[in-house]
Amino acid sequence: MDFGAHDAHGAHRARSTDGDTGVDFRILGPVEVFDRRTGAHIVPSGAKQRALLGALVVRAGLVLSAERLIHELWGDRPPVSAANALQAHVARLRRLLQGGAQDAGGHEWIATRSMGYLLRPGRATTDAQRFHRLSAEGRSALGSDPVHAAELLRGALALWRGPALEGSTQGPICTVEADRLEELRLTTLETLYDANLRSGRHAEVTRELERLTASHPMRERLYDLQMLALYRCGRQTEALGVYERARRRLVDELGVEPGPALRKRMEAILHHAPSLALPWPAPSVPGVPAASPDASPDAALLELGREIARLGDRIESLTREQEELIRRFNLLAPATAAVSGGQLV
Repeated sequence: MDFGAHDAHGAHRARSTDGDTGVDFRILGPVEVFDRRTGAHIVPSGAKQRALLGALVVRAGLVLSAERLIHELWGDRPPVSAANALQAHVARLRRLLQGGAQDAGGHEWIATRSMGYLLRPGRATTDAQRFHRLSAEGRSALGSDPVHAAELLRGALALWRGPALEGSTQGPICTVEADRLEELRLTTLETLYDANLRSGRHAEVTRELERLTASHPMRERLYDLQMLALYRCGRQTEALGVYERARRRLVDELGVEPGPALRKRMEAILHHAPSLALPWPAPSVPGVPAASPDASPDAALLELGREIARLGDRIESLTREQEELIRRFNLLAPATAAVSGGQLV
């Protein structure tokens, strides 16, 4: 897993900004409850208790039937006394929450209904809600302010403490939700690196993207980002090599060719498409002032690095042109010699 990879380059530890002082149900990692007023962490003991709390949080505000919860906790082979065991688990979890998460007004967290049980969240929040909000704000800011977008996306990813619902994925409710959240996490991670590239951080993220493509070899978007980062560093050959590695992996393991987006990126890199260049002036990056006649040495060094990369691309292009001219010359030279010999006879 790559939890914590987002902490590089100005990591931003997310804090609650929801304006409440109540309870936080956390599922982006092992299931737990955190009371922000007292600082108390409530962690259910035992796999069944964790699975029960996880399912109730995932379906907060909705009644879950006893039958569905039994299936969540015991699967297709519940014990004969499953109904009584479920009641005991609910009672135990209810006492744990009432004793540890002190909401104003003596709020009843778990309510019993004729058809089953439900979690009444009241003023409580979840880390998943904040993750969704920060991710959406980051995506919205991506086009206009990639630096701010990266801050928001890092904040969203900083909420993760491990795999979603870790230790609670015994049944379908938590398993399906954990898979959905993991996909959203990876999409947010990809968007973060997109924001970093738009901010001119290509030299900083190439190694991280190499590690991520190794960890998630079926995600074409990560290959796409790695190729762009390498190209902007003046490493066109390596960027094209990433495409070939991705293609071989996809063909070998899935039996499919790369999708149109990745093929389009390869073609653009092959032909030095102007669209690959970082927009100029580059977005303002915290700690890196924009280049100007009065720029600091650090800013001048940054601009010099960009110019070197551009020159490297030009040299590579000229080298290819030279090789092509030599090849054509070698093809034409024997024919020219033969014609000349005929004229002398």
